[in-house]
Amino acid sequence: MGTNTSVVDSKLRFHWRLPEAGETDGAVVTRDRDARDRGRPDLQAQASFCVRAESAGIDSVLVNLQFSVPDPMTLSLALATRTERMRFMVAVRPGLMSPTLLVQQVNTFAVLTGGRICLNMVAGHSPDEMRYYGDSQPHDQRYERMEEFLTVCRAFWQSQEPVDFKGRHYVIEQGRLNTRFVSDRETQPEIYLGGASAGAQEVAARHATVWMRFPDRPGTLRQDIQPVLSRGAAVGLRMSIICRPSRDEALEVIRTLMSSPQIEAKRRSEASFVKKSDSQSVRSVFEMAQDEWLTPSLWSGGAGVLGAPSIALVGSPDEVVAGILEFKEAGISHFIFSGWPKVDEMVRFGESVLPLVRRLEAASAARPTATPGGRKVVYRLD
Repeated sequence: MGTNTSVVDSKLRFHWRLPEAGETDGAVVTRDRDARDRGRPDLQAQASFCVRAESAGIDSVLVNLQFSVPDPMTLSLALATRTERMRFMVAVRPGLMSPTLLVQQVNTFAVLTGGRICLNMVAGHSPDEMRYYGDSQPHDQRYERMEEFLTVCRAFWQSQEPVDFKGRHYVIEQGRLNTRFVSDRETQPEIYLGGASAGAQEVAARHATVWMRFPDRPGTLRQDIQPVLSRGAAVGLRMSIICRPSRDEALEVIRTLMSSPQIEAKRRSEASFVKKSDSQSVRSVFEMAQDEWLTPSLWSGGAGVLGAPSIALVGSPDEVVAGILEFKEAGISHFIFSGWPKVDEMVRFGESVLPLVRRLEAASAARPTATPGGRKVVYRLD
């Protein structure tokens, strides 16, 4: 989709998942309780989070799509009116609307906000929940459908009107839209596409700005992501951070989380969810959780209880930064983070982690070291 520039030499970009209504602390709650608490927007608290994220240097906030939360497009637009610079990464599932309607919505959002929208394209990972929306397509066909969906969207954004398309899932005849995408950064929204299957990787390589996946050991990631990087897309990780002034304090957060009175109910709930899911990403991360630590700073032990995005970099600011930069050297250039407590972790990241990352990036750019395999950046935390 774009020119394949050197990922290691570029600045990292950081995004954060928008806390949902009721997510105010580090408590572990079950999916059922989550659903009750999260069903209505908490506009004041969520807008406050976005304002603080702007100040912290966060690039965009991810607004999820699932039955238990409000519509992400509507909520994002409401939050955009309360912020000045923050971009909103709106989750979209092909199959719930026509591609023409999505482009119309995105373009309208861009006109009203100065282009402060990007998209998180997801195929879906819960067949039960997808049937709530009337969508019963099996896994592989969902990515086939996403390929068609994004082909139509790109035709509109590239002004190839009238748009004619005939596929297995969509037929568009003489498609036209009068509202154009508006932004001072790009001619169409950035697309973050998630999934670990071969189908997901192929669609990401063809259509996405960034292929999003869950983390693994940096050495394993380096090998796995090369086919996508070589075709011009960037790669990002959806994960968490537990950063405290010392490693011992960060480990105490893990102990508190995993000793919650609700932990066994949460474990059973998550195991049931994974069993019913047809997502390769979800299943592989659940299996990965059997190893509590993938590296000295990469904790996966909570994934079987707190969900796949809970794989976390854990430690002091120096340790967390070292882990981030190790991922960067493996080829990762984007991160969508979460943390516990929701707001405090993001603020701590902006104060203690991000400034150190930027200083080290700037210093490393000034002293590259040549290696036989190309240009390598050496980071020093002293």
